[in-house]
Amino acid sequence: MQRRKQLNHAVKQSLRDLGSELSLLNHRVGSQIGISDVDLECLDLISREGPLGPGALARLAGLHPATLTGVLARLERGGWVVRERDPEDRRAVVLRVAHERTPELSRAYRGMNVSMDRLLADYTDEELELLAEFLRRTAAA
Repeated sequence: MQRRKQLNHAVKQSLRDLGSELSLLNHRVGSQIGISDVDLECLDLISREGPLGPGALARLAGLHPATLTGVLARLERGGWVVRERDPEDRRAVVLRVAHERTPELSRAYRGMNVSMDRLLADYTDEELELLAEFLRRTAAA
């Protein structure tokens, strides 16, 4: 029982450490490309979940709509996102990532991606499936 408690603590501490490291990485990337941490998080949400409307983005990001207005203005001004008419409701707009800036963002994360590829190469497919499932469940928790 004590061993299980220690292992649980070690996993939780490692997740906290990972969260801190990812936050620092995103801060460095945001500084490198000239956008704030919140703007980068919204850009990532649009990239992963989009295209989506501003209201949906505000809910996903946990931001007040007025705060999101400023975020979107900065992302549009910087050429990171574009607004388009929603094909399902011509009165509404959806946001999508401006593909012209995607290579710049990819370059900013290249070092981390190369390091992760090297790290993941040491694991079997079965181990990677277990890790992926654990991380999905952790994110959902």
